[in-house]
Amino acid sequence: MKDECLICKAPLEYLEKDILMECEICHKKENSKTRCRQGHYVCNDCHMQGLDSIISLCINETSKNPITIIEKMMTLPFCHMHGPEHHVMVGASLLTAFKNAGGDINLHEALIEMINRGKSVPGGACGFWGACGAGISSGMFISIISKSTPLEKEPFALSHKMTSKALDRIGTIGGPRCCKRDSFLSIQSAIDFVNQHFGIEMEKSEIVCNFSSQNNQCIGKRCPFFTSQN
Repeated sequence: MKDECLICKAPLEYLEKDILMECEICHKKENSKTRCRQGHYVCNDCHMQGLDSIISLCINETSKNPITIIEKMMTLPFCHMHGPEHHVMVGASLLTAFKNAGGDINLHEALIEMINRGKSVPGGACGFWGACGAGISSGMFISIISKSTPLEKEPFALSHKMTSKALDRIGTIGGPRCCKRDSFLSIQSAIDFVNQHFGIEMEKSEIVCNFSSQNNQCIGKRCPFFTSQN
């Protein structure tokens, strides 16, 4: 079983109320419900150090399959088993596959926007907000490609519908958390949604999870991507 604290490798714990904590890396003080059992706290920004490396990966990527793309991101040093980096990676992989499949976007600008938006969704949103950041990221993706704003009509509707579809699939499986599982479910939902509403056909592939041995909370056969060989 893999430990989780970036400082001491102890398991994480989630508190009922926010308390003031100091990041062990940058020493920023902020309220949070999350710490390890030894009391260590790492802020979202420090947890995502190195996330910007996905820009060069995406710009040079030719695949039309967002699952293939996010699996490459998941092998990079900045990506942990769980964490808010997934709130960016889902949307970034979809933007890249969308562009490669014929979508009309400026990919570099879209990726910068995705990073800025996705980083604003904190770790633990799945449990504390009732909305997994991976699912929200798929809605951000639709918002970016449709140029949605709070004043738009159809783009506003589409981005909400996308988030709803992703969260419904995540909620159907249930908890506890798995950032990898929820990312895959969100991307699967988005592939079909984009084909239906935008006429862009991104590629699909069978998903076989390679991370279950790293996940203390793996739900095993209840996960659609689980394999007993891992």
